[in-house]
Amino acid sequence: MTERAPRIFLVAAEPSGDALAADLIDALRAACPNVEVAGVGGAEMAARGVISPFDISELSVFGLFDGLKIINLVHQRAEETAEAAAAFGADAVVLIDSWGFMLRAAWKLAERLPQAPRIKYVAPQVFAARRGRAKVTAETFHHLLAIHPFDAPYFEPHGLDVTFVGNPALERDLSGDGAGFRDRHGVAVDDQLLLLLFGSRRSELSRLFPRFADAARRLKAERPELRLATALSPSIAEEARALIAKEPGLEDLIIADTGERRDAYHAADVALACSGTVTLELARIGTPTVTAYRLGWLAWAAARFFLMKAKYISLANLAADEMLIPEYVQTRCTGEKLASAVSALLDDRERRAVLSDQLRSVTARMAGATQPSREAAAATLAIAERKGGHEKAGEA
Repeated sequence: MTERAPRIFLVAAEPSGDALAADLIDALRAACPNVEVAGVGGAEMAARGVISPFDISELSVFGLFDGLKIINLVHQRAEETAEAAAAFGADAVVLIDSWGFMLRAAWKLAERLPQAPRIKYVAPQVFAARRGRAKVTAETFHHLLAIHPFDAPYFEPHGLDVTFVGNPALERDLSGDGAGFRDRHGVAVDDQLLLLLFGSRRSELSRLFPRFADAARRLKAERPELRLATALSPSIAEEARALIAKEPGLEDLIIADTGERRDAYHAADVALACSGTVTLELARIGTPTVTAYRLGWLAWAAARFFLMKAKYISLANLAADEMLIPEYVQTRCTGEKLASAVSALLDDRERRAVLSDQLRSVTARMAGATQPSREAAAATLAIAERKGGHEKAGEA
């Protein structure tokens, strides 16, 4: 009798998770050509033939209080996710990043598909805040695929099996044609080019865009020859274009076409970016970057006074234990401060060169010797084969 092909269900709720899922799909198919994959995700998963039952962009929020605004929708989509996984007959479900949604989806999966191991891919950042999430993770999931070597000690004492796979963002092809980008958009070799990256969540766009636009106006007033460009995440592209069209200081902003994102990364002298995976990608390339972030005020108060444990918000800074990427968070995230930080980098070519080397070096160490997606695929397939031996307390 021929064995049935393994069935893996992947769940991603925002663009960064969608990209991780896409890498994992490629690795699963390379390791097991007859694997069957279904799931919830976005454009990257769809490009690999895995079509989501609903649009994930509505789930792409950050912070407790933003999440509360869509809590009913989150519960509904979590239920739909569990139904889709059960209908697919998944042998294992991989839930990627996005703590709030994945926790609720996992609860629904425990009801609808208790026999399928629930694998959490990317640990909640308990090294930085909310240490109690380590215990909740261990109680909710069967296995953790960790992207940081320092994750395991937080989760293993609670009885959770952890596999360190490495950070997939650092294994991706980040090559690009910076000179070609400049040539296509009329940016001379000696023109300074600032890349603005507004994030991938609508909440990030709404909070950061006014500050980034203010910074751009101030910089252009000081140096009229400065060129500006952006690469928009598909999840915010429509809203971002509308804001850009209304912004007097951004008439000449170059909006990179689909497929030009990496070219823009390589073309830029400096980037001003929303904190997130993109800062790690820019660091891998060696693009000097200033990063910023803002939360809602209640969420910020909770994070600032009760939750935050880490010295930095950027992974490259955490790994280096040094502020290689200047960070401007909440009250420090103003157009004036951002413009000043960017201006200091634009004025110091030698500093940019040193930073570029340091960023490449620290991200090379973070990548390690493994191929993260391949390691994650191998672990997922092995767990799926052991299906049935992973019941948590109280499950059938």
